[in-house]
Amino acid sequence: MAEPPPTDDRARALDRLARAAYRLSAADARLRGRATRTPGALSLTHARALRTLAEQGPLSIGGLAAGTETTGAATTQLVNGLVAAGYVTRTRRPEDKRSVLVALTDTGRALHDQRQRALADALHGDLGDYDDDALDRAAEVLQRLSAVYDRL
Repeated sequence: MAEPPPTDDRARALDRLARAAYRLSAADARLRGRATRTPGALSLTHARALRTLAEQGPLSIGGLAAGTETTGAATTQLVNGLVAAGYVTRTRRPEDKRSVLVALTDTGRALHDQRQRALADALHGDLGDYDDDALDRAAEVLQRLSAVYDRL
């Protein structure tokens, strides 16, 4: 059975959500731009990589790619930049010289910890008036939007 077409109010609400998602994507692009021009600035992809390594410990390129939801080739480029910045190390695995293990350096861990504190403070300050249920619903909407974008 086909669903009825959305009402005008529903269509406008979904359009507002789509526009907000575009603004979020644009903000991510601006952050990525700052990360390429400003020493110590991190893009969301860099931050995801540091967070994944902080939470899971040293990983192969494939493991890090899975944790950051990027391709192996993109992760290799990402790791190259993080190594050059001194945030991670890349070492050959003794049991398989073709494979590398990526790990946080002390500098990378400190930067990750600082970034997490800044993010938590910003989220608390800017979203402190939302209750836990509203934040959980927002997280669910963002996850569903991710799935929508993956299908486009």
